[in-house]
Formats: sequence, C-alpha cells, structure tokens
Amino acid sequence: MVKQNQYFPQTVSHPGIDLSEKLNELGMGPKEFALRTGKPEKTISAIIKGNSSITPDMAIQFENALKIPANYWLTRQYHFDECLTRNVRKKLLSKSLTWAKHFPIEEMIKIGWLNDGKNMLEKTSELLKFFGVSNHAAWERFYLKQQLKVAFSISLAHTKDPYLISVWLRKGELQAAELQTNYYSEKKFKIVLSEINSIKTKNPNDLFEKLQIVCLEAGVKVVQTKSLGKSSMNGSARWINNTPLIQLTESFKSNDSLKYIFCHEAAHILLHGKKDVFLENIDYSAKDEQKEREADEFSRKLTINN
Repeated sequence: MVKQNQYFPQTVSHPGIDLSEKLNELGMGPKEFALRTGKPEKTISAIIKGNSSITPDMAIQFENALKIPANYWLTRQYHFDECLTRNVRKKLLSKSLTWAKHFPIEEMIKIGWLNDGKNMLEKTSELLKFFGVSNHAAWERFYLKQQLKVAFSISLAHTKDPYLISVWLRKGELQAAELQTNYYSEKKFKIVLSEINSIKTKNPNDLFEKLQIVCLEAGVKVVQTKSLGKSSMNGSARWINNTPLIQLTESFKSNDSLKYIFCHEAAHILLHGKKDVFLENIDYSAKDEQKEREADEFSRKLTINN
C-alpha cells in the first residue's frame, strides 16, 4: 500500500561519496580497493565520481572489504536512483503543464475524480494517472491520433472539446471496471430491451439502477457519468475487452429520455461493429449518420410504439 504524504528529498548524494570518504578514512586508494574487491579500477573510480552504480554483487564485495553491510550500499544506491528518476519525471511533467490546463481539474478534484495536489505539477501527475498514461503525448496518441484502434477507434481531434469528452469517456471506463458481469448474451440483452417499458420505477433514479442490474445479467455494463463543464455528451456505446459498455449522462430530465437514449445506445451494440465508438450529441469525424438513423429507428420502435 502506498503511504500518503511521503517525503521525497529533492537531492540525494551518490553512494560513491560515502565510498570515497570511507577509503580516505582507511588511507586506501581506488587501486588497492579494486584489488581487494576483484573489480576493475576504472569501475571503482567511476563509482567514486558518481558516474556508475553499485550493483548487488559489488555491495557484497564492499561488505567484505569495508565491514559495511551490503544492504547499506544497496539502500543508498536505491535512494539515489529513485531521486534521480523523480527529478527526471518532474522535468517531463513540466512539459505537460500546458496540456493539463485544458482540463477542468478543479472540478474533477471537487467531485472526487482526482486527488488534489499541492501545486500544478502534482495535479498534472494526478491527471495523467486518471487517464492511465505516462505523459500528454501518450494521451494525444490515444485520443487524437487513433494509434490504438482496437481500444479506441475514433479520433477526438476535430470535436468541439476533446478534453472534456475524453474525461467523460475515461471516467465511464473506470466506472465500468468496477462492475462484475456475466458473459455477453445477445439473446438475454434482447429480452431486456423487449421488456424495458414494463420496468416499474419508484423514483427517477430507480430506473437506471434497475436497468443496470438486468443488463449486467445479460453481460452488458451500463454506467451513469456526470457531465463536466459545458459538455453536451448524453450517451456513448462501445466495447471494452469484448464487453459492451453503455455510458449515459446523469442529467436526463425524464425517464422517457433516459429510456430513449439507452435504447439508442443498445441499438449500436446489437446492430453495429465491436470496433466502433459511438458518441451522442457530438460531432466527430467517424460519425456514421446511417448508423445513427438506424439506432434512432430502433429506439423509437421500443420506447414509443410499445
């Protein structure tokens, strides 16, 4: 488990400094120490200068020659390497600061989607963790340049606000990952849809909860995700790891609207390809108007004519 509020020093000295001080204390030069440990003199000199690392094998040899436990050398080397890596990471994060400012970070923190950070650098790091990417270039390759088509087969590059849309879609994925479901059954899913108008509800939220339960039994994940900012997204349909995912907004004004959009997304699952991603109320380059008309017709027959 990761401990909260851990302290990471800005600088940690190379263990070669400790080695140099100990050799000076003993009046031993690098050449003699190299002979005593069976290591090349140039390797020992490189460690003393901070240009090379102490390996586990070396740490054991140092223990024998200096009577300082191997664990000490390995721990010092680990802390130095970790500090060096974190400083490199900070430099990389600084290149993502401009990218991060496109997102509603404070709103995401307020509603619990992101952990807060003491500064923009830490908040940027949390945003990258939210998307599961190492840097903003990876986010662009995934959401804008369509380089992983099996997982995300559309580009958001030409949408009105790709940043808000990507946040909404990613949150839906995270919500879906928390749900346990059966294997997808088209037969069971069709039964769910045929009975949608007979679902009785006690309150507006009850309909979604019941839909989610019966769909999980059919192997379909259904989630509701809050819309952030001025996003107009109200629905999405896609497949993740061979499991259908229907994502709906939380802002439907009536159960009839909820049913209609749900059935529209269900149509995409039943009628259209597994590699497609469908976004409702959004213009995007891969949008297929014919498929949207088919989904509308499917939804009308279920929710209006029955």
